[in-house]
Amino acid sequence: MDVERMEGTLVNLIKNEDLKWVFVGGKGGVGKTTTSSSFATLMARHRKSVLIISTDPAHNLSDAFDQQFGKEPTQVKGFDNLYAMEIDPTVDSEDIQLPAFGGIENDESTRGFLSEILGAVPGIDEAMGFSQLIQSIEGDKKFDLVIFDTAPTGHTLRLLNFPTLLEKGLQKLMDIKTKLTSVFSSFASMFGSPQEFQETFDKAFGNIEKMKKTAERVNERMKDNKATTFLAVCIPEFLSMYETDRLIQELTKFKIDIHNIVINQVLFPDDDCKMCKARYKMQKKYLDQIIEMYDDFHVVLMPLQEEEVRGVEKLKGFADQLCKDKAPPQPK
Repeated sequence: MDVERMEGTLVNLIKNEDLKWVFVGGKGGVGKTTTSSSFATLMARHRKSVLIISTDPAHNLSDAFDQQFGKEPTQVKGFDNLYAMEIDPTVDSEDIQLPAFGGIENDESTRGFLSEILGAVPGIDEAMGFSQLIQSIEGDKKFDLVIFDTAPTGHTLRLLNFPTLLEKGLQKLMDIKTKLTSVFSSFASMFGSPQEFQETFDKAFGNIEKMKKTAERVNERMKDNKATTFLAVCIPEFLSMYETDRLIQELTKFKIDIHNIVINQVLFPDDDCKMCKARYKMQKKYLDQIIEMYDDFHVVLMPLQEEEVRGVEKLKGFADQLCKDKAPPQPK
């Protein structure tokens, strides 16, 4: 069945001047980091300042750019406006910035108790770590576009759910505030009068309320289809295509925008390569399926590269191809 295709490029993302966050993800081993790094060099040509962040514990940004990156934004060599960093979005409960209870949270046993309270909500430690990352990015107005090179699909979906999880978790803490009053009343003598204790207690939960508002803002930004989008990366094989379909369905549930798919390692065989032609027949089945299923998406077909895409110049070359519409090959 012939399906009229949308333009198979990422030009629509370049033209979206309101775009602030781009999440790049998919199954492991499909070229996410190559695609996200190349896309970052592309957007650096059109934006004042771009930051690419790897949230995959198995970081590859340093390998892609052939330059070492760490937990702080580092300028990419050859660019004045492109920065990169590699972070782990999860945090230890001991590293969580606890609400201030007038100094008693610095006591080791009390800190452990408060950590256990916060840890009562499954996954809230990771969610708070992600929230702190976003807060630091939002606090620094230096970057007008942030690209997230994410972990494989399962981890990515959990990452995208963190703002909602954190918002719900902190709301639960607010709901049990009255129950905690009796627990913390044992500390009242440390604050002088009961009135002083109540003021300190209210201030602490005021800090939790601020954290909740931050989570709400992040959640709102994630669901703003003008400011945030997802770029799916896959290869024309069954497992990768299946996972891409699952990813798109989940993103739709989260109300996160996605209208671009990059398919890497596509073969464009000539008449002299019998094996390439045979392999492409297998690929064509999956290419036809995804183009038909997502006919309102920009599906970018990226040829299998002859060489490893590593270093700024090769990333720029790959980026150029992301802007060229390529129709599916039709070998004889």
